[in-house]
Amino acid sequence: MRRVVYRETHSTRAAVSTVAAVLVMGLAGYGLLEAAVHAIGQPAWLIEPQLAAERIVALPAGTPPLLLGASGAVVAMVGLFFLLNAILPGRRARHVLNSAASSSAVVVDDEVIASALARSARLAANVTPEQVMVVVSRRQVIVNLRPTSGVPVAEAAVLAAVQDELSGMSLVPLPEVRVNISTIGVIGA
Repeated sequence: MRRVVYRETHSTRAAVSTVAAVLVMGLAGYGLLEAAVHAIGQPAWLIEPQLAAERIVALPAGTPPLLLGASGAVVAMVGLFFLLNAILPGRRARHVLNSAASSSAVVVDDEVIASALARSARLAANVTPEQVMVVVSRRQVIVNLRPTSGVPVAEAAVLAAVQDELSGMSLVPLPEVRVNISTIGVIGA
């Protein structure tokens, strides 16, 4: 069950791995093709392997600095893309509902959790749905509330309602709640 939950809450790296493998295979295949064409005495398709090696060894000579800098930046960005995809966790915007009584697992999208928490905050603050926005991340829930102009909102009541709703969900891991009440109210809501 733990493996299934992990697969549902973390993104796959198959697409990035496939792109990296295709790039390496394409470069290796082209190098092999040029070497084979050179071995049978035919002219090179793009560049002779020996000439390419000599140009790489003597790279700064004869190359405009702008072109050299731009190509270096592109290679660095591609390398950074693959490095970050390899080392970052790659979590999806999902949480697991902890159900200790059963052997099943429930994975819920963060948007669904945000919608339920927004409803609780809206009812506690007595505002319309357009006045509440909830953002759910792995470790934090941020409730942004714009009160009706002239009607005070009890931040403690909103915080308690959202925390009560969260505790009823029993999310793993349980995010901390932060309530932001705007100083600018909504007119005529």
